[in-house]
Amino acid sequence: MSRTLVEVQGRTLELSNLDKVFYPSTGTTKGQVIDYYVRVAPVLLPHLAGRPLTMVRYPDGVAGGHFYEKRRPPHAPEWVQTAEVPSDRAKDGVVTHVVCNDLPTLVWLANLASLELHPLLAREPSLEHPTTLMFDLDPGAPAGLLEAGRVALIVRQVLDGVGLPSFIKTSGSKGLHLVVPLDGKSTYDDTRPFAQRLAALLARSHPDKVVAIQRKTERGGKVLVDWNQNGFTNTTVAAYSLRATASPQVSTPITWDELDDALSADDSTLLVFGPDQVLSRIAEHGDLHKAALKTRRATSTRLGSVPTA
Repeated sequence: MSRTLVEVQGRTLELSNLDKVFYPSTGTTKGQVIDYYVRVAPVLLPHLAGRPLTMVRYPDGVAGGHFYEKRRPPHAPEWVQTAEVPSDRAKDGVVTHVVCNDLPTLVWLANLASLELHPLLAREPSLEHPTTLMFDLDPGAPAGLLEAGRVALIVRQVLDGVGLPSFIKTSGSKGLHLVVPLDGKSTYDDTRPFAQRLAALLARSHPDKVVAIQRKTERGGKVLVDWNQNGFTNTTVAAYSLRATASPQVSTPITWDELDDALSADDSTLLVFGPDQVLSRIAEHGDLHKAALKTRRATSTRLGSVPTA
């Protein structure tokens, strides 16, 4: 096993197997994965800061097996920050998650083959107060990205109607994520029922396009508006995280105009981005979801109302 010592912001890390291929279809190596995370760190880290992580690790790359890891690995450096998340399933009642607040931790995670980074919707120490409402728009074949995009516009219209601004990103896989920044005062008892009501409303008003239940037999050709992501222990892949797709793709913030352009052109490839494309976009536009980190509205009363079309 080849090992390389590097210093990152005063922390010494031992990187291993940098030449190991993680994406066979493109020959993308572990070293290139780490390099991407270093280069994207200035815009990625604000989306991870303070949020307990679930790591999705692919030690043999996307063609090998993977596993989810919520607990801080016992071999983690002492400087890696953590947060204790209550869990009914844990013997001691809590799970100690990694929190990625800095570049050394991000590099360490990438070296662990954590291709995907899935943070909670809340920040430490106020873990009972989500700062984000999330809708995972998951198309069922033969529906795809464009169908998810059309449903995203419908969700946005309903949210606009109750005064909730929304932002959109690709999942980096087959769907889209619609993100609503919150004021930090609401609880999951507010956000999850609201998301469920909205999904049910859309399933009733657009039964040819939308489904609000997880059952796969109901999803063919429709888009699941997955409200269930809004639970205390649920995580969603972070903006700018890589995905374990056949070729490297990234969960990428886009503008609503870009979505309109893809729908007008009937071209789903306009909603698919690899690491180099994402870095070029950042160089040109910065973080298209920066406003989502800062926007705060008095949302508690809005979430208490039943959405109407």
